[in-house]
Amino acid sequence: HLARISRILSMPIGHAMLVGVGGSGKQSLTRLASYIAGYEIFQITLSRTYNAQNLLDDLKILYRTAGLKRKGSHLLFSPTTRLKDENFLESMNNLIASGEISGMFQRDEIDENSWGVGTNNEERDAATPSDK
Repeated sequence: HLARISRILSMPIGHAMLVGVGGSGKQSLTRLASYIAGYEIFQITLSRTYNAQNLLDDLKILYRTAGLKRKGSHLLFSPTTRLKDENFLESMNNLIASGEISGMFQRDEIDENSWGVGTNNEERDAATPSDK
């Protein structure tokens, strides 16, 4: 199972949904495969107070880490409680199907994020938004 998960994660835009009984090692094997691949693990754990806006905020952080900082990232989404909002599943489906969630970034956030894309890490780290 570890080899399968590692192979999936090493593919471009590789993703998997692991389904099984609790305590069967899905999360442990996925964490190990991510470690082997050198990816950072970004885990979203749902709670009673977690809402759709929290999900979008967390995914924005993940997108910035993976896109602007160019770090390999792995999203671990493990709902421990019942999903109270269908938008969670719709957002996850959009993320898996197309790699984006419409309306997640406002126009000013897109402009702010896009200035750092395409430059090398040293130039981007040394620059500030006022240096554009």
